[in-house]
Amino acid sequence: MRSRWWAASGAAAAAVVFLTACGSSGTSSSTPASSPSSGAAASSPSSSAGSATSDAAGIKTASTSIGTVLTNSHGFTLYWFAIDTPTKSNCNGSCATYWPPVTGTPSMASGVSLTGHFGTIKRSDGSTQATYDGHPLYTYKGDTAAGQTGGNGLNLSGGLWYAMTPTGAKPAAAKTSSPSSGGGGY
Repeated sequence: MRSRWWAASGAAAAAVVFLTACGSSGTSSSTPASSPSSGAAASSPSSSAGSATSDAAGIKTASTSIGTVLTNSHGFTLYWFAIDTPTKSNCNGSCATYWPPVTGTPSMASGVSLTGHFGTIKRSDGSTQATYDGHPLYTYKGDTAAGQTGGNGLNLSGGLWYAMTPTGAKPAAAKTSSPSSGGGGY
């Protein structure tokens, strides 16, 4: 009987720790760093199946089930967060674990031509995050293979997420999900 109680309380404690981590959110203040160039590299504090592998190579485009989107050099879809501003990322803490920011100075892949403008912002942790047409860029931990767009249209971490299109517009086929008020969305 006693060992069952310990097992149950251990599982409950683990659930509380997990839910607390997912519900946290951070604040961010950033300074714009206007360095228009072309493309972006992706970086991740924690990657899932390589979806957000750090790579200094450039951004490219890919045709997906929701249309043409921007991807990192490994073909993983890049996203933007509706509550970000052109000078500030509002995805920090556990949010950035699930939505790894694309960090570094952007560089476009060879042969890719885009009409939008690339730049950077300074994140609250001091790192440099790539932007496209004024939107800080991210990958999504839930995308485990190139070409997936599982983060498109999700309402997580306090706002909506969209795949980044070459025009900067929302993809035509955004999926919907239930609202979440937590920081990490899980």
